[in-house]
Amino acid sequence: MTVDVAARLRAARGGRLRRAQATTVVALRMMLHDKAKLIGTTLGVVFAVVLAAQQLGVLFGLLQKNTMFVDNAGADLWIVPPGTTQTAPGQRMSTALLDQARATPGVAVAAPLLMIGTSVTKPGGGSEATTLVGFDLDAGLGGPWNIVAGDVAALRAPDALFFEDAQREKFGGLNLGSVREVGGHKVRVVGFTWGLQPFGPPFAFADIDTVRDLGAVPADQLSFVLIKLAPGADRAAVAADLAARCPTAQVIATPTFHATIVSTLLRQQLGITFGTSTAFGLIIGFIIVALSMFSAVLDNLREYGTLKAIGLTSWDLTRMLIVQSIVYALLGSLIGLGLVALMSAGIRGPNLVVIVPRTLVLATPLIMSALCMLASVLALRRVRRLEPGMVFR
Repeated sequence: MTVDVAARLRAARGGRLRRAQATTVVALRMMLHDKAKLIGTTLGVVFAVVLAAQQLGVLFGLLQKNTMFVDNAGADLWIVPPGTTQTAPGQRMSTALLDQARATPGVAVAAPLLMIGTSVTKPGGGSEATTLVGFDLDAGLGGPWNIVAGDVAALRAPDALFFEDAQREKFGGLNLGSVREVGGHKVRVVGFTWGLQPFGPPFAFADIDTVRDLGAVPADQLSFVLIKLAPGADRAAVAADLAARCPTAQVIATPTFHATIVSTLLRQQLGITFGTSTAFGLIIGFIIVALSMFSAVLDNLREYGTLKAIGLTSWDLTRMLIVQSIVYALLGSLIGLGLVALMSAGIRGPNLVVIVPRTLVLATPLIMSALCMLASVLALRRVRRLEPGMVFR
């Protein structure tokens, strides 16, 4: 190999580019020569990519589960109780806020939304928790989506509800037309949604008046006001006007509400748990790559000394290790992301969807390249201190 390298270097003396090409070829040949080290180092990168990407994918999936209502409600602005950080049953507001919103210039539609926590009594005994969402059928804001059976218009019938399809067996074998007891009242199943289950109980949808009856909620109370802007209306200006008209509540834009939910969840246990798991995967991968590359240098000290003796500089050897680091990173990232895609498809379900966004796919090879180059520092220091004369001892 050294004879071939010497020939390549003599041929490359005419320019830096040709010299870089020659050392790149030598670096790749050295990688392929020690197949055990190649496989071991690549598997270290694969392990880091799979663990980190999967954990981040699960995190993004869980965040999506808790922001999906805001994202799919169809509203441009929300009027919510002060300090609200999630779309869930909680503090209620006066319907006077709804009247104020409807009188505000730039508002095309202002619709009430009512959320209550309750339970569904099963035929065989026992009960299961659910979150009832009452919305205005005429406005349509905050209504069900991902509908797999039934028609939203059927909710105009008395005591009609949409349930989550994934919870049919849990609620005692629900089907269209099934009758259950919710909050002490008989209700009838007229439709099903799929995948509408946040951290808490799954959503069930009904006309807002039906939910008021089931939860014994006074007619002058609601949970949120959802606002659709008129064409051409300035969202910031309308929000400021609404805030002045509704001093007892908070006016928030949909993107801001989404970001608030995400930041709240990340500050809580969710961010700590998945952040720790992701960091653990990257650290383990870093250690495996660092030890493998340092071991490879130690196993080939005489070869590196020979390369220095026949004309390679410390920068040439550094370039070789950098090339190897990048190849390890790209190869491991490709295999790791492929495995993550297969695993994501295998565990996809209504309760959990692993989301691997395009930005994560594009960022992974870059992050792993930087990680592998950093992991090669020990090997780089050993190579740069190498004396060419060692080959004659």
